[in-house]
Amino acid sequence: MRKEIKTKEAIFPMPVLMIATYNEDGSVDVMNAAWGMMVDRDIVALNLTETHKTVQNIKARCAFTVSIASAKYVKEADYFGVVSGNTEKDKFLKSGLSATKSEIVDAPVINEFPICMECRFIEYQDAQYGCGVIGKVERVTAVDSVMTEDKVDTSKIEAIAFDPYTHGYYKIGERVGEAFKDGFDLK
Repeated sequence: MRKEIKTKEAIFPMPVLMIATYNEDGSVDVMNAAWGMMVDRDIVALNLTETHKTVQNIKARCAFTVSIASAKYVKEADYFGVVSGNTEKDKFLKSGLSATKSEIVDAPVINEFPICMECRFIEYQDAQYGCGVIGKVERVTAVDSVMTEDKVDTSKIEAIAFDPYTHGYYKIGERVGEAFKDGFDLK
């Protein structure tokens, strides 16, 4: 038996992405976005409206970073989603996190988040079903603590996912299968 539920945002897990830019005065701006995805191997799409301070900054600077939020910083990640850069000028400072300027794009890398994609802004799509911000991933960096030899160990990231059903965050980390391999057992 199946029961109808109220929410239409029914994809789970949704990523908890930290989108970082610089404001006009050079200060760091970060927002929390669950509506983001890879649309090609090096192209990211973020479904964000132009009313966000972050989107205005992306368009002005032609660059942004996308970091994967971790369980260790769930409060800070949520803070970046509930407080607007349009109204809180010291939003990033109040988080207690730190940033370093990307070496290749005009955007900050948030030091505490384990994975960071440094992106060049390509375009903003504002049609009814447009994706919003489209960017080209120029470089991806990872902190040493999530690496095993020369590969990212996703179990060490402790990435968090957004649950649209109950508005919770969940830690992701347990590997349950081998992509592009396990399905062949059914052939």
